[in-house]
Amino acid sequence: MFVEEPVLPGDADALKDISRSTSIPIATGERLFTRWQFQELIEKQAVAIIQPDLSHCGGIMECRKIAAMAEARNIALAPHCPLGPIALAASLQVDASTPNFLCQEQLTLGDGYLKTPFKVEDGYVKVPDGPGLGIELNDEFIDSKRFAGDWETPLFHLADGSLTEW
Repeated sequence: MFVEEPVLPGDADALKDISRSTSIPIATGERLFTRWQFQELIEKQAVAIIQPDLSHCGGIMECRKIAAMAEARNIALAPHCPLGPIALAASLQVDASTPNFLCQEQLTLGDGYLKTPFKVEDGYVKVPDGPGLGIELNDEFIDSKRFAGDWETPLFHLADGSLTEW
């Protein structure tokens, strides 16, 4: 479908060079956090697909602004969403209101966390239409999953002990 983040974030010229050298669409953006970080990519049309993460880029409205900037340059939107069903519900609201929406990444449909988990039907997830984000949380299940909050960002090491990107 597309090649995701072939170079580290922030190198719009390298992305543009890669994009021009292949017929495979290039996507990036899950590690960009503001519309100003997306601006150079969009102005240079360095990629075919942008992937903002609503949980990192400023929420629904800010993601919608980034998507609108991309739409003006015929760049598609494929929101990044690895953080769970609440983030997915927010992403689906943006998806439904964005003409240049392509596809939605997700890692969980909310089993256990939502009273009514999302379902994939014929390759699609229905946009929730209840109040707010359209979902109801399963508070009892969530309470059973609470932790002390002592999580640290994992560090990834290669076989030789050197650090690597995740």
